[in-house]
Amino acid sequence: MPVRTPDPDPSENDDARSARRDPLDGLGGGSTGSSANPGWLSDIELAEARRRLPMLYVEAIPVRTDGMGQVIQVGILLRATPVGEITRSIVSGRVRYGETVRDALFRHLENDLGPMAFPLLPPQPVPFTVAEYFPLPGVSAFHDDRQHAVSLAFVVPVTGTCEPRQDALEVTWLSPDEASTDAVAAEMEGGRGTLIRLALASVGALR
Repeated sequence: MPVRTPDPDPSENDDARSARRDPLDGLGGGSTGSSANPGWLSDIELAEARRRLPMLYVEAIPVRTDGMGQVIQVGILLRATPVGEITRSIVSGRVRYGETVRDALFRHLENDLGPMAFPLLPPQPVPFTVAEYFPLPGVSAFHDDRQHAVSLAFVVPVTGTCEPRQDALEVTWLSPDEASTDAVAAEMEGGRGTLIRLALASVGALR
């Protein structure tokens, strides 16, 4: 079962960047989501969207670097799923309507790692790969039985203290060699072990 990354409460303060006025408001067809956050989808709306459309996600592999900018540690989350399973994953979540990719990355990094993680995001983040998740196994290396999802994946250095929140129980910091092992990949859902290896290869840290 894939990791169920929860959507945060639509009333939370860190949604100020994505809670802009809906440009479609007043054009007819009714209102969706929350009046405080037009990017928010109810459970029914989200289920209907997942039935009909690919969903856009961002995923981030947090890393720590040395003075030369070389990756020396990879942060992997330990999560609790709604059915009580413990699994390993990475920072992941949907891009909301009206939200930039950079803002979505920052929001999910703060949600999962805490406000003191201090991620280093460039003005225009560039993904190291695009991962396609399908509900049927075998179509690609990535699987999510809820939906068809397209994920922009980023390597993000963090410089502060990580204090996991929401369903993230802790962050385990591993060396690149440890993070790329088959044992770690076997503990990760949806093919994210492959994503870790692609991330390390993109920064020259995979031996």
